[in-house]
Amino acid sequence: MASDRRGGGRGGGGGGQPNYRVPRPPLGRGGRGHGRGRNDYAYRGDEANLQGRLQAPTHAVVPDDLGIGGGGGRGRGRGRGEIYYDGGDQNVYRNHRGNRHDHRDDYPERASGGHDGRGHGSGSAPDRYGRGYDGRGRNYYAGNEQNVYDNRRGNRYNHRDGYLERGGGGGSRDGRGDDSGSGRGRGERGHGSRFDRGHGHARGGEQHWGGPDNRVANFDGRGGGRRRGGADDVDDEDYFGDGQFRELANLRQAETPLADVYADKDAAARKEKFKQLLINRAVSMFPERPGCGTMGTPCRVRANHFFVRLAEKDLHQYSLPSSRTRCRKLVSERMHTDLGGHLPAYDGGATLYTAGELPFKTDEFEVALDDNNSIRKERKYSVKIEHVKLIELEELWMFLAGCPTDIPGKVLQVLDIVLRDIVLNERNNMEYIAVRQSFFSQHIGCADVEKRTKYQDLGLGIAGWKGFYQSIRPTQNGLSLIVDISSTAFVQPWPLINFAKEVLQKGDLRQFSNMDHDRLKRALMGVRIEVTHRGDERRKYRVTGFSAESANYLKFTSSSGVSMTVKNYFREKYSMELQYDFLPCVQIWNLQNQNYLPLEVCKIVPGQRYQKKLGDSQTSKLMKSTCQPPSKREESIQQVVERNQYNSTKRANEFGLAVDYSPTTVEARVLPTPALKYRDNTICEPDNGQWNMNGKKVYYGARVSNWACINFCQDSSMGAVNDFCDALARSCHNIGVDFPNQRPSIFIASPPRVELDLHRCYQNAQKMWNAQKIDLLLAILPDKNPSLYGNIKRICETQIGVMSQCCRKENVSDKKVHYVANVAIKINAKAGGRNSVFHDIVASLPIVSKKPTIIFGADVTHPAAFDDTSPSIACVVASQDWPEVVRYNGVARAQGHHKEIINGLEDIIKELLIAFQKESGERPQQLIFYRDGVGESQFKEVFEKEIPEIEKAWKTLYKDEKPPAITFLVVQKRHHTRLFPFNGDDHRHIDRKRNVDPGTVVDKKMCHPREFDFYLCSHAGIKGTSRPMHYHVLRDDNNFTADELQSLTNNLCYTNACCTRSVSIATPAHYAHKLAYRARCYVTQGSNVATAASSSGAAAPAAGAPKPLPEIKAELKRSMFYC
Repeated sequence: MASDRRGGGRGGGGGGQPNYRVPRPPLGRGGRGHGRGRNDYAYRGDEANLQGRLQAPTHAVVPDDLGIGGGGGRGRGRGRGEIYYDGGDQNVYRNHRGNRHDHRDDYPERASGGHDGRGHGSGSAPDRYGRGYDGRGRNYYAGNEQNVYDNRRGNRYNHRDGYLERGGGGGSRDGRGDDSGSGRGRGERGHGSRFDRGHGHARGGEQHWGGPDNRVANFDGRGGGRRRGGADDVDDEDYFGDGQFRELANLRQAETPLADVYADKDAAARKEKFKQLLINRAVSMFPERPGCGTMGTPCRVRANHFFVRLAEKDLHQYSLPSSRTRCRKLVSERMHTDLGGHLPAYDGGATLYTAGELPFKTDEFEVALDDNNSIRKERKYSVKIEHVKLIELEELWMFLAGCPTDIPGKVLQVLDIVLRDIVLNERNNMEYIAVRQSFFSQHIGCADVEKRTKYQDLGLGIAGWKGFYQSIRPTQNGLSLIVDISSTAFVQPWPLINFAKEVLQKGDLRQFSNMDHDRLKRALMGVRIEVTHRGDERRKYRVTGFSAESANYLKFTSSSGVSMTVKNYFREKYSMELQYDFLPCVQIWNLQNQNYLPLEVCKIVPGQRYQKKLGDSQTSKLMKSTCQPPSKREESIQQVVERNQYNSTKRANEFGLAVDYSPTTVEARVLPTPALKYRDNTICEPDNGQWNMNGKKVYYGARVSNWACINFCQDSSMGAVNDFCDALARSCHNIGVDFPNQRPSIFIASPPRVELDLHRCYQNAQKMWNAQKIDLLLAILPDKNPSLYGNIKRICETQIGVMSQCCRKENVSDKKVHYVANVAIKINAKAGGRNSVFHDIVASLPIVSKKPTIIFGADVTHPAAFDDTSPSIACVVASQDWPEVVRYNGVARAQGHHKEIINGLEDIIKELLIAFQKESGERPQQLIFYRDGVGESQFKEVFEKEIPEIEKAWKTLYKDEKPPAITFLVVQKRHHTRLFPFNGDDHRHIDRKRNVDPGTVVDKKMCHPREFDFYLCSHAGIKGTSRPMHYHVLRDDNNFTADELQSLTNNLCYTNACCTRSVSIATPAHYAHKLAYRARCYVTQGSNVATAASSSGAAAPAAGAPKPLPEIKAELKRSMFYC
């Protein structure tokens, strides 16, 4: 094997103390030198340059090729530079001023330094994220190894497994700057070499290549050099000075096989422990992934997942019943003494976590804090720390390795708390407010120039703050940190007088009505305030109510037993003359009794999240402010990760966390689009998840015999309403709906009298149609008014029994063709028609088309925060028309407040099974269930409680017949994973809004390590960044392959009767969600209604149970009235 064995002049590379157990790389002998190295990897393997984001494929050879290396002499190159790649590289470089332009990601990079000491080679260059090369290192690609190295302080970013390492040493090959930069380089790297933290002491050491089972030994040493392999060399070899031999400690990487992780002196004991754990553990509750899918067009996407390395350190839990302030003071004072040098993570409540055990099991400490409310100005507290338990990492490693074990929730919780502490204690220059796993700041966002703020003013005393979400998740590729952009509403920290003026929209509060009293009370209930009349003593309270009387008349008995008004009390006690004594007082509660405070002496405490339901205008403003196109959102996420700089924090070092700063590149597929069939065998192939009704007639047109129109817009012209009715009738005829030619009767109604006017207009319409039943009631609404809309639906569906269609005034005036056509297909679906079916049912409905199958969708919606009386509403829909699977029946039932598990599911399933058999003439042999709204922590409960109810319903109806094969999927939309096109300029795999294509599915690298789940983006983006749905299989008796289940789910998204586009969630789950929203309209605000209400009626509630929902009229109970 030919080699260049020239030593390294006067430069030097560092030895180190790497913590990885890997085979030995080829290392050579070199001359004297010096250097300090910190963590440098080089990887061998077939790694690919993917679109400027350099990402190795799954099968790259990763940490098995790490070694110890370094070297270099003092090079003399100071040239403008050339960046070069050895091997098959397709990028274009230009050397004018050392610039390099990558034509695959359009990011120019500047280079300087030396390849041969005179100006060729690479040196300083800012990469796409702004981190610069320092001119003293080297950026190179050798052979097929195409990882990116960032030599600013010897940093290097590996885009395959995402670990940031700091390197040191560096220099040249022959002492004159050849090959590696301008001498005194930092971070010379080669095949199979690695620097770790350390410093050289010895001379002339060497290290040799070992077999795959040999362990790497580290020679700390000064000096070094480098030899580059010749024609016969497989790898480069590095030379080191003499040094002292040390074995490398073990540091766990998520992707390293478990057999390698435990290949140390304790390996036998640990493996036996794993063996016992597996023997004693029951078979996994949920089905294993049946392999990854292959159907569709391969593509690459980026995800907002950032890979995480975790050191194998024992985690310990301690109880600490104290405040965050006391905990912070305790840690700062006693970390290096009583706490044994440990930096704990605190959950903000009563628990402390450490990496490694503290020197004591239980101990008590005294903490002194400043107290402005005390004469002594200092207050001492006793803080007790007590050991609770050891949190072992074995289950995490087992889980990541695909062993049948539960999600290690406790370990993940600790890691999230560590990251939370990093943001709040070491990265809080933005003054973040933590809301669970999100962090918000008023300093993030688009500046409001007039008010000189950076939050979004939502009106009525509410502001929109931007922030970010972060959480660690276990995936197939190890631990991932998910980071996403988020926003929420906060209460403006104003004086209460200003807040009242904004909420009531009044500049003069003297005209204060009872309605104003109620509005202000609703807005302030639960809000924390501080008093302003005590100087520096700003005591804080929570608003618990409002007085009925003003401060001028409200009396109370003082501590001395004297009865006086609030106004007089403040005059005597504080020499204050209240300016707003005509306003009520806020009611507060302290430890002794209930007190009252005038509004003008109160100010809202900053940083309070607004937890009540936002108004429509506020919601629209908040969504508009946070709606970002994919490229902008991805850029914002990247900025968050880089701003947090997790790896340079003390807590990350303490707990052995290292985060890659580059997002994950994932292999994805775009599933085929199903062809749809309309009447007369008209075939439609959707384009980009969309199509239209031009030249098409619905597959089966419903009949609407007569109809009427009721206009709630006092200011709209009769001519515009007549024109819209004519356009709607024409559109219905054009698409094949049997619709009357006669113009409907148009009635005028008033929103405040909606109930009375609806009944009156319906009766008058019946008379005009000779007492016939009205099939359709068209309602024209003045604007987006949820209250009016809900009342119309409640009255029509539970009192009158007529199908209704609501249209807003602005759409009526525009009469846009596509809008009118969309209303027409909704009317057809509501009236019992079928808009379209699959052209090839067998191909489009795998498994389903083989045997009679019923497909369910279920969802549970809950009341808004601070609504303590309204029920949760459970809704289940089921298909009725096998094998087409486009018509659904639905059942809605109210249940206990904030109860997620569906109550009485057995009866609901029986009702829908009977309807299926009546409609299709078949008993179902297969059941597929899409369950929406379930969090990961509830999977087990749903599996143990809801699936048995389905089986009981079947057994009750069909006795001894063979039970059906059940496939039960959970649909999750409230997650933070986002997918971004790998190349925003490649139009083959992006939609018109530059999102990923409809039908993009991911089941590799970022999913569950073992169980059957996948991410599917089934829709084309309309605004902002598309959110993929996450589907997780809890049971699969039908033995779906990945391709079959993914294809079925994607195809079902094209059967939604409400629109001519694929929807974001499987249609059964979407229908259940719409029905739940509709049933919420039936619940009167503040009433104690709940539990059973379905199309078949409701039994009397049990003692203490809420009242049933209103019964849906028989005329509608088997229709898709909720579309």
